Amino acid sequence: MSGPRPGPLAGLALAVSWLTVVPARVRTSDDGALPDGVAAAALRWAPLVGAGLGVAGGALLTGLAAAGVSPLVAGLLTVGAGALATRGMHVDGIADTADGLGSYGPPERALRIMADGGAGPFAVVTLLVVLGARAAALAQLASAPPTVVLVVCALAAATGRAGFCWVARRGTPAARPGGLGATVAGSQPVWVAPLWWTGLAAAAAAALVVTVEPQRDTAVLAAGTAGAGTLGAAGVVLAVAGAVLLAAVLVVGLARHTRRRFGGMSGDVLGAACELGGTAVLVVLAAALTG
Repeated sequence: MSGPRPGPLAGLALAVSWLTVVPARVRTSDDGALPDGVAAAALRWAPLVGAGLGVAGGALLTGLAAAGVSPLVAGLLTVGAGALATRGMHVDGIADTADGLGSYGPPERALRIMADGGAGPFAVVTLLVVLGARAAALAQLASAPPTVVLVVCALAAATGRAGFCWVARRGTPAARPGGLGATVAGSQPVWVAPLWWTGLAAAAAAALVVTVEPQRDTAVLAAGTAGAGTLGAAGVVLAVAGAVLLAAVLVVGLARHTRRRFGGMSGDVLGAACELGGTAVLVVLAAALTG
């Protein structure tokens, strides 16, 4: 392909441009096409971009809680800010995927419904459940120490986007020509997503253990308070591992089912994987670390 040779961070720049409202500059060839390999690299950078978005969301949640905003309102505002920061792309993806799966028709009909742009009953119910669960989990998490909030939000956002690499793993065809799905389908080695999930779980568990261990004795002596302060290092590690494992299982199941129903993957399925995985992590860790 003619055009400029991509730099080592071209994939990161494209990931920022694709996945956020930040106007990152991406160099293209003379005909406007992306250089070879940059789109695939962008998916591998996506969890890092997600971690940044998660930290920003966690900071917003912490700030709203400190300002005395109701936890549920703070959770809803954080969910809304996250949708704005990503142009609503992932939310739209899970809505379209739900409508496509709910059509019970052949792949061609499901893909036509997904491309229609409207929100059917399956999309509405799915959005209510997923975004409602996310907002409620964030409301519960708002009572945790700020560092815990930041780590959990970063882990959730990064884990969901690591699912991109599983959905677009090698051997997976595009459900239809054109669009993001056709650009990245089959571009990821099968080990990339598991490696991201494992690394993210290890990093988050280490960060949370360092954060909660100094609080443990104080919390126990104070009143035997449950949650992050009394969970202990082993409990924190198990909670993080369980949350990420649940997210991975949901993404793997989604990828398998949508490939069978749609004949391959699409950009909408990427968004659905992101929302499902991230919400699972938030729900599990909010319960484990504050319950």
